[in-house]
Amino acid sequence: MRVGIMGASGRVGFKLVEAVLADPGLELAAAFVSPGSRLLGTPVANGSIEYRTPDADFRSYCDVIVDFSTPAASLWLQEISARKALPMVIGTTGFPPTQHAKFTSYARHRALLLSPNFAFGFEAFKLAVLQFARQTPSADPTIIETYHINKKAEPSGTSQQLATLLQDVRQAASTVTVDLPQIVVQREANVVGDTVVRFDMSAGEISFRCSVQTLAAYAEGALAAARWLVESGATHGRFDLADTLTQTGVKS
Repeated sequence: MRVGIMGASGRVGFKLVEAVLADPGLELAAAFVSPGSRLLGTPVANGSIEYRTPDADFRSYCDVIVDFSTPAASLWLQEISARKALPMVIGTTGFPPTQHAKFTSYARHRALLLSPNFAFGFEAFKLAVLQFARQTPSADPTIIETYHINKKAEPSGTSQQLATLLQDVRQAASTVTVDLPQIVVQREANVVGDTVVRFDMSAGEISFRCSVQTLAAYAEGALAAARWLVESGATHGRFDLADTLTQTGVKS
């Protein structure tokens, strides 16, 4: 499978490059960086591939694109892809709601799989949290996220998605208005990613926790999702990690 990586100079991008090069079943077809990147034009791991910016030709030599870039770069990639049915896995976060909604229109032309967190096990963690909230809507959730000190101070895409989904499932099971859960943001050195959802039940509490020990976990999960998307044979449609837990998940 020929993999193109968008955002190849980023923290997760580097791990994606390493993971692709280490996997005999994968081929690094392209390592895309921004025009101002210090790596632009330099070889990737002393090989024949150079860090470069995307152009119209990339659609002919990649089987799938894995995108961990910036919102602006991610949307630009969609624009230059036109109507090409090239599957893409997108781990970029930080899109405003209006921009995030644009992916639904892009998905009319290609298969897109989006998630704010590709770490193995995260999707099962999320589903378990939502199931508990659905069955116990009176329990008040708080999301506590801890990431590396260099990460932006605002809540992560992971926490924002969890908060929205928790509000939705609790509202559906409640007769009163349910507020968006509080997100507590913490930044610490040497922490990759730690998400805790704590449910206050007055007389007690229940907590769910998902911890990521290495950045490679995000890269490995994204590449597994890329394999699934390519093997599904989907030519268009919008997918998320929950779809990868099914046998096919192909959308018409």
